[in-house]
Amino acid sequence: MGIVRGTEIEVVRRAPLGDPVEFRLRGYNLTLRKEEAACISVEV
Repeated sequence: MGIVRGTEIEVVRRAPLGDPVEFRLRGYNLTLRKEEAACISVEV
């Protein structure tokens, strides 16, 4: 999916009920369900 250590991820939008969530990373958009997105560890 292109989600590797050091990849910058931006939240583009969320559906009205919060699921799914669209992210922008590495030049493309990726849409994940909340339960899938919860598996990604993010450092700020």
